[in-house]
Amino acid sequence: MGKSILITGASSGIGYALSYEMARRGYSVGLAARRIEILEKMRDELSSLYPDQKFTAIQLDVAEYESVPAAMQKTVDELQGLDIVVANAGVARSENIGKGKFVNSARTIETNLTGAMATVDAAVSYFLEKGSGHIVGISSVAGLRGMPGSSAYSTSKAGLSLYFEALRAEVYFKNIDVTILHPGFIDTPLNNMLPTRPFLIPVEKGAKLIASMIEKKVKSSTVPVFPWNIFSFLIKLLPVNILARMK
Repeated sequence: MGKSILITGASSGIGYALSYEMARRGYSVGLAARRIEILEKMRDELSSLYPDQKFTAIQLDVAEYESVPAAMQKTVDELQGLDIVVANAGVARSENIGKGKFVNSARTIETNLTGAMATVDAAVSYFLEKGSGHIVGISSVAGLRGMPGSSAYSTSKAGLSLYFEALRAEVYFKNIDVTILHPGFIDTPLNNMLPTRPFLIPVEKGAKLIASMIEKKVKSSTVPVFPWNIFSFLIKLLPVNILARMK
């Protein structure tokens, strides 16, 4: 029996491309996101391309925390098991502190951090019962330093990375693998409105890199490794007066 994976935020961007890449590699895929019509179209297309694998479309807003466990169980039931859960769902709503747009900041935290935590919590519950599993979190290089104009987004991704550190320690003896990935600029609707996107790579390439890291059970990495591994070190050294000019 082949492996199965659940990907949240599967209707666009990294989640969309990763769903197709994992299917290409032989996985049955649970597609979870808010836009069910897109997921159903994906499910039908993937089922046609890979008739020997299972695909399911689950409508899910991870910010509605109480609905996450039921969505997880439905995925398990329809895929007849689950091996990997990817907490990928995210939003990037630009906000400047003190400009009257705190609702955008709150929504970013609710989706990117608390929603991801709810996803992980439900996954761990299932994997503890099953006796094994693999949990993957999609953070960001933006979480390495608080960036002006992206305070909530940076905070949500930094918080997710710390949450995964705690998760790794909690399940260390439980036969559950933990992976946290920090993508740089991957060409998706999440960032295509930005004036500059250094070291940009196509989403298909990003999905292939992420899929390979998942299969290798990498503990933590930037995506791609180079040049973001160097950037991740240098960004922490930048003085505030330079950061202030990066709005």
